[in-house]
Amino acid sequence: MKKLVLALSLALQAAAWAQAEPSPVSPAGVPVKDYPWQALPGETNEAMERKGDRKRGERLYALCRSCHLASAGGSPDGAIPRLAGQHSSVLIKQMADIRSGARHNPAMYPFAAVLADPQDLADLAAHLEGLCLQAEHGRYDAADAEQQVAVGRALYDQACRTCHGPNGEGVRHKGYPVLAGQHHRYLLRQMTEIRDGRRPNAHREMIAVSGSHNDDQLLAIAAYQSSLLPPGKVCEAKAPNRKR
Repeated sequence: MKKLVLALSLALQAAAWAQAEPSPVSPAGVPVKDYPWQALPGETNEAMERKGDRKRGERLYALCRSCHLASAGGSPDGAIPRLAGQHSSVLIKQMADIRSGARHNPAMYPFAAVLADPQDLADLAAHLEGLCLQAEHGRYDAADAEQQVAVGRALYDQACRTCHGPNGEGVRHKGYPVLAGQHHRYLLRQMTEIRDGRRPNAHREMIAVSGSHNDDQLLAIAAYQSSLLPPGKVCEAKAPNRKR
């Protein structure tokens, strides 16, 4: 009951944060532009050095399930990202950046604030990294999907493949995120926000790469990225219940 009350209060607080966002500011009211591109390294580095406890992380994830779902699969409309199977290094950095205000995400501020210390970050990230990946996700499925994926592949191979890998698998030890299996609308929104200066915590190389592409090109790249098979363990489809 206590967890339910806490989750409800956090959801209401998150809604209040989200409605009040005329300009990117941290929870303390400091403009995001005044922060470095990433959170101060202390908490981030300490969390990455700790061994995550997946069981404890599963309990912490109870606060996240209402939005990211029990599967951590997010939503195909791009509002909520898939977290399952993401590298723990990426998850830790983004949570730490949100906590510090380096990443502007009002809806996430109250939830990130509940995490008490670097061990919480490590535990939650370990749980999410170990989850199986949903085979069904928000692929680009418009009428021109085949053309967009083909164009996106050429652009991806030219600009993204070196860091994110041939299959969108990312690089764990460098903190380059898994892109395969992510919802295309979320990918498009993030690349657009990075290009337009609304995600100052992005890697400087990502800012440069995104800035060199127009809207149509970013759409094609997102369409291709979301078409990739996610690395790691893919969840097995559940057989439908049959009445006897």
